[in-house]
Formats: sequence, structure tokens, C-alpha cells
Amino acid sequence: MECYFAYGSNMNPARVEARGLRVLRVEAAWLPGFRLAFDKHSAAHQGAGHANIAFDRNGLVEGVLYRLADTDEIAKMDRFESAPVNYSREAMVVRTAAGKVASWTYVANPAVLRPGLKPPRSYLNHLLAGEPYLSRTYFRTLAGWECLEDG
Repeated sequence: MECYFAYGSNMNPARVEARGLRVLRVEAAWLPGFRLAFDKHSAAHQGAGHANIAFDRNGLVEGVLYRLADTDEIAKMDRFESAPVNYSREAMVVRTAAGKVASWTYVANPAVLRPGLKPPRSYLNHLLAGEPYLSRTYFRTLAGWECLEDG
């Protein structure tokens, strides 16, 4: 599998590039049957949540699909996602304009989930950097998400 579906802060292509992933192409993708949540607690910031996906039969998560240079590239992301401790890397099928694509994505482990968390504004800004790959409605929903102000 040579694809990575990002729905959280890695929707920011500059962030993925800075993390050293060799990417051939970036495009919009959708994951049906899930919803976005910010329920993965941050060890660094009290009350702060990072992105996660949760099963939701009627849900749809939009994100960014990175076509990676080779199959080993995804291993570079494990370190940034603290896999397998905080997130597990899972194989998922996402949809693109061209059809279904097998990809990797990360799902927060139950031990690090907490209800009632909010993303820090600086963290949410990384998601908003994925705007070119998101529908207008989804982007507006993200932009209106209640956040913790940094600082």
C-alpha cells in the first residue's frame, strides 16, 4: 500500500513534507462510515484533543490522500503519530474522484481517548491548511469548531 489518508493535522501538506515523507501526489479523499472527533488527549496540553475518527454509519470524514513514493514511506509517520502507543496504523479504503483506494490511516487507541476535549487553535489551523482538498461545507464545519486558544 502506497497511500496515506490524513484527516487531522497532517492534512497540511507542508507539515507532511517537513516530516520527511516523499510524496508523489496529493488529492482529496473521503472515508465513509466514520466521523471526525477530537477525543485523543494531548499529554502536553490539559484539556486539548487531537484528531481521531470514530465509527458512524452515516458519517463521512474528508481528508487528504498522499500517494507515497514507496511502501516504506508510511513508517516515517509512525514516529510522529506515536504508533503503536497513541495511534494504531490501520488499512482503510477511501474514496477519491477516481474511485476507491486502499490506504493507511491512524486511529487513536482506546487508552488515550477522553470525552469533552477541544483542539488547540494552532492544531486546528493545520487541518484548515487542507482547504484545497476539502468541500466548502466540510471546511466551514472545521473552521467553526470550538477550540482552545493557544498562549
